Amino acid sequence: MAELFIYGIVLGSIISLGAIGLTLVYGIIRFANFAHGDFLTAGAYIALFMVTGVLSWIGIPDSNFGSLSFGWRMAIAFPFSMLAVGCVAIVLDRVLYRKLRRKASGAVIFAMSSLGAAFIIRMIIFILWGADSLFYRPGILRPALELPLGIKIRPDQILILLLVVFLITLLHFFLQNTKMGKAMRATADNMELALISGIDTERIIIWTWGIGGALAAAGGILYGIDVQLHPHMGWNFLIPLFAATILGSIGNMYGALIGGLTIGVAQQVSTAFLLPTYKPAVAFIIMILILLIRPQGIFGGRS
Repeated sequence: MAELFIYGIVLGSIISLGAIGLTLVYGIIRFANFAHGDFLTAGAYIALFMVTGVLSWIGIPDSNFGSLSFGWRMAIAFPFSMLAVGCVAIVLDRVLYRKLRRKASGAVIFAMSSLGAAFIIRMIIFILWGADSLFYRPGILRPALELPLGIKIRPDQILILLLVVFLITLLHFFLQNTKMGKAMRATADNMELALISGIDTERIIIWTWGIGGALAAAGGILYGIDVQLHPHMGWNFLIPLFAATILGSIGNMYGALIGGLTIGVAQQVSTAFLLPTYKPAVAFIIMILILLIRPQGIFGGRS
């Protein structure tokens, strides 16, 4: 059980990255983006393209970093993929969602458009990479470290936790200490008042989409490192992402972090009693219970 808890923290940290991006977008634009899960998939596959394609072609060595299962190629591909998916999210907003906002389209129209965008991203991945599960470094032995209580954890999983802590800490300092971060928080509190105060809300929206997409890409890459890549991975993450966002209170970055960790631990611990295929159902049940009992979330945000 202790080992499942640790694995749940690893999974939950990945969910948290996606949930934070999702809650930032909703907090500022009031838009539940159903394509957000596929941003995770896009980030994972762009990194795969860089690691096995571009960087291999130009001769970047891929020797392991110590006992980790990846090397320089992934170190380069990771930030590049975050930037690329951030740009994809911005372009999607500029091409599609901004026009819908200007037409004052309803929530159903936004939901259907984001579902359409999700299907498009997924079909592109199917066309380019097929439906098989893939790995960044197939056939690489992944040794595990022995911890007290019989817990085994791979160095890759430790790095995943460290990277998540680094990215969330970086985002925290950005939101708290930079002019753009403060403007984003002001816009999330009251967009109309922020606009009257002279804040360029369209610029804030661009930054929000970019950050949300980049964090989702990071989550997808880390999941690919920990487990594997497959075209439905982001879609399978969608319910856990929304469950974490609702649990932690919509629009609350720190709530999304706690919600993501909670959902991850609940899903992994449930495998002690249920088949692993039921893990998404656990997240769905938690989401339904929160909506019924405390729809504003544990931190009392928007319901």
